[in-house]
Amino acid sequence: MRKQTVGQRAWEFLVEKFIFVSGISAIIIVILIFLFLLKEGLGIFKTVGPLQFLGSTAWHPTSKPPDFGILALILGSLAVTVGAAILAVPFGVATAIYIAEVAPPRLRDWLKVIIELIAVIPSVVTGFIGMVVIAPFVAKLFNLQTGLTAFSASIMLALMATPTIVSIAEDAITSVPRSYKEAALALGATHWQAIYRVIVRAAAPGIFAAVMLGIGRVIGETMAVMMITGNSVRIPYTLLQPVRTLTATIAAEMGEAIRGSPHYAALFAIGIVLFVITFTVNFLADLLLHRAEARRQ
Repeated sequence: MRKQTVGQRAWEFLVEKFIFVSGISAIIIVILIFLFLLKEGLGIFKTVGPLQFLGSTAWHPTSKPPDFGILALILGSLAVTVGAAILAVPFGVATAIYIAEVAPPRLRDWLKVIIELIAVIPSVVTGFIGMVVIAPFVAKLFNLQTGLTAFSASIMLALMATPTIVSIAEDAITSVPRSYKEAALALGATHWQAIYRVIVRAAAPGIFAAVMLGIGRVIGETMAVMMITGNSVRIPYTLLQPVRTLTATIAAEMGEAIRGSPHYAALFAIGIVLFVITFTVNFLADLLLHRAEARRQ
């Protein structure tokens, strides 16, 4: 066994401490962000009660007296998220299965590159494409006055969430031991039976985590939804209606809110709601990933 020099041991010590400090710093920064949100946002409850804030559909922050109800905003975010999930999850999981188990090696490499390129498209570009291409198409297809609807936003957000789902789901599928598939084939299963009865089931926790992370990506998106949804504060009864999301409300109104005002505090309170939602989604996804790893060991 090769003996390490003093310089190598010192270098390893510095690297280990740097990684440790980086990890602790990330945790501290997240905690400080949450505390800052609490500090700035809890003041809204001096003006309106928590139940009215979360349960009212009236959002008129500049009226006299103002109304601070975010239920319509929550439902707008939910409509866009569910619509995007319906489109992105089946396509993303099917693409991950194709890349991992069906595609030839050369095509697999090209598909991975294309997916990575889609993932790095800026959200403002995605929103612009949605306004210029998708919105007019949706308006013409469904004979609507405007194509800036929850459905248009769902299409573009599905495009943004798909790379995340494909990448993580493909990793989960390829990490399944090949002996599982070989055993299934040896017992007489066809290629497709081995895929959906053995490999997909073994990779199910990782695939579910991929879906959760993709949904988290959709929930936190701001610029694209602000450009495509129509920004109408209403309860959506169909995806073909204009809506407004939590993230778009913060982006659109933070610049005009007076610091220290109830409107300013209400926007930070919306940030608290978003923080809790995204933290829950990512926590569940991380928990499932670790559980899947523990089962494979």
